Amino acid sequence: MSRQVLFIMDPLESLKPYKDSTLAMINAAQSLDFKVFYALQSDLWLRDGQPLGRLTPLTVDLTQSKHFAQLGTTAVHALGDMDAIFMRKDPPFDMEYIYTTYILDRAKEAGALIVNDPQGLRDMNEKVYTAWFSDCCASTLITRDMNDMHAFLKEHGKAVCKPLYGMGGRSIFVLDAHDKNASVVFETLTEYGSRYAIIQRYIPEIVSAGDARILLVDGKPMPYALARIPSATDNRGNLAAGAVGRGRALMARDEWLCAQIGPQLAAKGMVFVGLDVIGDFVTEINVTSPTGIRELDHQFGLNIGLTLMEAVNAKLSAR
Repeated sequence: MSRQVLFIMDPLESLKPYKDSTLAMINAAQSLDFKVFYALQSDLWLRDGQPLGRLTPLTVDLTQSKHFAQLGTTAVHALGDMDAIFMRKDPPFDMEYIYTTYILDRAKEAGALIVNDPQGLRDMNEKVYTAWFSDCCASTLITRDMNDMHAFLKEHGKAVCKPLYGMGGRSIFVLDAHDKNASVVFETLTEYGSRYAIIQRYIPEIVSAGDARILLVDGKPMPYALARIPSATDNRGNLAAGAVGRGRALMARDEWLCAQIGPQLAAKGMVFVGLDVIGDFVTEINVTSPTGIRELDHQFGLNIGLTLMEAVNAKLSAR
């Protein structure tokens, strides 16, 4: 009997079939004869403690730029009847996202393998969780105190400041010690000291080598990283902000960073993770919906989605 797998994701019409990592995973699941279901967060609920969902069978054809997805008949299923559930909803990581992880906790208790583990999704803020691996990171301050942010900027001369909840390069500021906009940036990001923000020492390698995304499957890195090189008119190494993605082989420092972080995350049920590396340092640990599969697959002839699905299949077989 084929595996049944559910992908909780963004609306299909919002996805770009030529680059979406979730679709690559679904395509790989189909190649293993898994039966794939699709749902939005709004399709899930709890009734008397039982996790349920209105799930729709889904097939994808990534050779098609239009009409790449075919949907079957939606029906109510117990989430515990799924072999695996992939939480691939993009941030924002808000209270609705957290409520969804509670539903997924109940699905896990009912027998489904959740990728990534719901408790890990709640615990591992993608910027804050770097604090658990400070030896792998450049100097970082997470605070509400704007005076402390000014002092940090003065200490390092140049710094990157961003909110804790953002994604895709949104609201990232690069400041130098003499920038007259520093106060307004700190006021905006902390909402005058009422919210935490993060400020990190600026790593100059971002200009030449970019912000490298390293993908880990069950704690093990893929052999290539996607270096996202900022455009000439922008500081941000994010594809969504106009950076160019260039693949490169992992370097010795990359492998060391992955060895420090990957096994610990895998032990906590984080099966698919993206590390963001600038120069010698990890800047973020992405656990919600890491991307980069399609770009690396295209440049190096990989099939990272299949590597992931085979890892999930092995976990299910070992139960």
